[in-house]
This record gives sequence, C-alpha cells and structure tokens, in this order.
Amino acid sequence: MIMTRTPLRISLGGGGTDLPSYYSQFGGFVISAAINRYVYITLHRTFKNNFIIKYSQLETVNRVEDIHHPIIREAFKLHDMKPYIEMVSMADIPAGTGLGSSGAFNVGLLRSIYAFKREHITTQALAEEACHIELNLLQEPIGKQDQYISAFGGLICMDYSKDGTVTVTPLRISRETLHDLEDNLLMFFTGYSRQASAVLADQKSRTESNDAEMIDNLNFIKDLGLSIRQVLEAGKVEEFAALMHRHWLHKQKRSKSISNDQISNWYDLALSNGALGGKLIGAGGGGFLLFYAQDRARLRRAMAEAGLVEVRFSFDPEGSKVMVTDS
Repeated sequence: MIMTRTPLRISLGGGGTDLPSYYSQFGGFVISAAINRYVYITLHRTFKNNFIIKYSQLETVNRVEDIHHPIIREAFKLHDMKPYIEMVSMADIPAGTGLGSSGAFNVGLLRSIYAFKREHITTQALAEEACHIELNLLQEPIGKQDQYISAFGGLICMDYSKDGTVTVTPLRISRETLHDLEDNLLMFFTGYSRQASAVLADQKSRTESNDAEMIDNLNFIKDLGLSIRQVLEAGKVEEFAALMHRHWLHKQKRSKSISNDQISNWYDLALSNGALGGKLIGAGGGGFLLFYAQDRARLRRAMAEAGLVEVRFSFDPEGSKVMVTDS
C-alpha cells in the first residue's frame, strides 16, 4: 500500500495573478504558505479486475475511461494505470473551502502513482504535471499556485513568467516572524463552500478580453504581493496586516460573487474585535476568513459568538510526501 500526505494552503499575497490569462501577458507573483491540514491518498493492489475509487463518492469501474472523477481519470490515463487498484482519499478540510484542496488532491494522487510505480519525480516536475492535468487536459480556469505550494510546502514566493515557467524561492523570514505569523494568523470557517472555477471563470474571460478594470486590479494585487514580501522579510508584521486589508478591499472589486453581506459583516466584526487586517482565502464566495490578530482572545470570542468555527493551524515545511510504502 502507498499513502501520501499533501498540505493545503493559505495565500499571503498576489493571489489571482497565477492564472495564465494574466501572467501570459504581464507575469505573475504569489506568496503562499502550506499548512498542517492535509489531503491523504492511498493506493494499493486488489484481487479484482477493476478500479475501486473512494472519495466523497464510490466508483467501481472496469476501464479508466469510465472513471467519473476528472482528475483521477486523467492522472490514471496519463500513467496507463491498470485494473486491480483501489484508491482512497480523505481530507482534514472539505473541498470547496478556499484552501487549494483540488490542487493538493491532484499533487497527492500523482505522488502516490509515482511511488506505486517506483519512479522518481522532482518536486518542480510534480507540480507542473499537476498543472498540466487541470489547466491543459481539463481546461479548468484556474491558476498554478495550489499545485506548486502543495508540492513544495513551506512559505514560498512564486514568480510566473509569460511563458508559464514558475520560479520558486523561499520567503526569507526570520524564525521570530514565522512564529509570530503562526501565533497571530487566525482562520475561521464561514460555513459557505463553492467551486473556485465558477468564481475564476469571470476573471479569466475579462482578462483575456483586456478588460482594463480587471487588469488594473490584478496589477495592483501583484504589486501588493511584492510589498507583502518586503514587509514580511523585514519582520514588519503589523504592516503586513494592513496590506492584507488593502488586498481584501481590492479583491472584492473583481466580482460581485467574491463576497456577500454576511461575509462583509463578519469581516467588519473582526476588525472591531482585535483584528488588524484579513481576507477571504481562495477565489472568494465562501470558505475561510483569515485574520492577523492584535488581540487573539477578543477576536476568538467575537467570532465564536457569531457562530464561526476556528481551525487552528501551523505551517507545513515539507510539502507532499509518501507516508507509507508497502507494495
């Protein structure tokens, strides 16, 4: 049996500039952090001449082409996987909540396939193959952030060249700043879930049609991401919180579906109860609110009274990895 563990992520700056519709014209930049909430994938041989696929649904099929789950189908086709296989996935956090679960699932599945076949793949190639499946084969209107951060782990900066090349460098922060972020970044579930592709499709089409308002917004977000790297590497965490707030204000202008009245009310409640800045993680429309807290206890009380559940986390330094190999 093969088991892999692949981290989910939070975005710290530049989110949205990792879509090909934008970076192919202007280049992109994103800061992302892997967290200790995971997607787990197991693969093992069975005695039946079929594929048994278990995720939120159960599939039992005889041919790869009949697998309903698109990522599993395309990954198995790409690697010419044969029957007598059972694949099971589990996750610490539900899909559709803005933490990059689709990219993490994709990367973890590919990591397990390579381990199953006893083949080596570099971290860069693993991330790029996951991007190939989602962006090229499945034509999803998404970016490359999730696949890369899930593969690499840690806190990383990703520069996206116009030709699609991704250059990964570590976010060079002190241990003190790292611990400060782990202590003071608080994450709360809104209760809403959504498909990122539904939110990002509008951004993609407007960028490709050279919508000036959308492009100006993304240019600003990219510059803000570069500023966030500067202040974090300088250890200026309160300035980072202020930049998070500016990011959120501009992000909402991209689409009416990014936020709603209830999310806005919760955000305002947090700012009046100990948060210095925050954002909705992911494409928008639901998922998790992330805040940098000046007064953690006060913020936790206010969010709990409003009915929001906190999910505590720390950073994951390893990225996708094989936990069990016994085949």
